[in-house]
Amino acid sequence: MWSLIFSLAMSIVEAGVPNNMSLTGLDGTTLEAAQFEGKAILFVNVASRCGYTSQYEGLQALYQEYKEQGLVIVGVPCNQFGGQEPGTAAEIQTFCKANYGVTFPLLEKQNVNGPQRSALYTTLVSSEKGGDSNIRWNFEKFLVDKSGNVIGRYGSGVTPDSAELKTAIEAALK
Repeated sequence: MWSLIFSLAMSIVEAGVPNNMSLTGLDGTTLEAAQFEGKAILFVNVASRCGYTSQYEGLQALYQEYKEQGLVIVGVPCNQFGGQEPGTAAEIQTFCKANYGVTFPLLEKQNVNGPQRSALYTTLVSSEKGGDSNIRWNFEKFLVDKSGNVIGRYGSGVTPDSAELKTAIEAALK
């Protein structure tokens, strides 16, 4: 699974992410970019105590539906919105697995806005589709194509089972 994340990171590197960017999993392991190569990736800033937290269920269903076709969903815990992700890495992992059966990769907790914004989110937000605007709330989504290009940004209200998101994912997987 972590090799898949590495491939994604490599695809992103080709699309402008600095070559020294590394992704760190929730368990503290470094994720190799080769894991994401040739995959479409949906990055989602997530939180365990949010009105949108139930989207974990839909994200897991989406992952199950499309992972064999090359979709990777990457959850990025963030505590910047109302303190809605206060847990430790172990607490977040346990919560996601126990309540929603999450099997897709989760990264370490990150800032998605402000001066401490992570390199990953700096890249996503500064892309053409990212629009250089701050993340508005938890469960905002960025879709990256197989070549590492950000091809869509979707607000929190766009659910994982929405026709808009599924159509975009299907196009990204071709």
